Amino acid sequence: MIHDPPLIRLRRTVPRPTEAQLAALRGTPTGFVVDAMHGDAAFSRDIKPIVADQASFCGVAVTCQVGPADNLAIFAALPLLQPSDVIVAAAGEFYGTAVVGDLVLGMAKNGGAVGFVTDGCVRDVPGIRDVGLPCFAAGVTPNSPAKTGPGTVNLPVTLAGRHVRPGDVVIGDQDGAVVVPFEEIDRVIAALEEIRAAEAALVAKVQGGLKVPPWVEAMHRDGRVVEVD
Repeated sequence: MIHDPPLIRLRRTVPRPTEAQLAALRGTPTGFVVDAMHGDAAFSRDIKPIVADQASFCGVAVTCQVGPADNLAIFAALPLLQPSDVIVAAAGEFYGTAVVGDLVLGMAKNGGAVGFVTDGCVRDVPGIRDVGLPCFAAGVTPNSPAKTGPGTVNLPVTLAGRHVRPGDVVIGDQDGAVVVPFEEIDRVIAALEEIRAAEAALVAKVQGGLKVPPWVEAMHRDGRVVEVD
């Protein structure tokens, strides 16, 4: 090439959910969101909260492709942060170094971020706890990354089995983290009304002493269960 490639490629303007859409999704258990997404919305089981009691968040994906042993794209994303954003940093499942520590997460929180998700590792767990920003990662290591790039910001990424685009909604709790694609937000919100009602009804039945769901009893009665000696 005649010219060196850019260190970072980024998109500054992306679609964003409305505050009303975010409000309708905040506090929703990730399991309910998965049900509304037909059973398929979660990052892989390796992506868990680093501080278990700091796991609840709901916000707008700001996507970063950082690559292995680098975090320049995360720094490039900091000036773009808006209230309710979630940094989603794809590290290609590289675990040799952390992609962030407590100081970067502190800056992200100061910029309005409500969460951080990576398929790489993080470090400085005591400091992360003090910062209080929900942080989901595949693990922890004290090794530090470089800041050399290349990387991308607000372009689509693939992280822990999930495609994420800027503007998607990312929700986390102690079970894990899930993604609601931007174009699916209204459908998911509508589906959650029925899911919440059904869940509340079943909770009441269980608390009232339910031992076996009626459909299981029916399965035993109508020949779908065959006994063997």
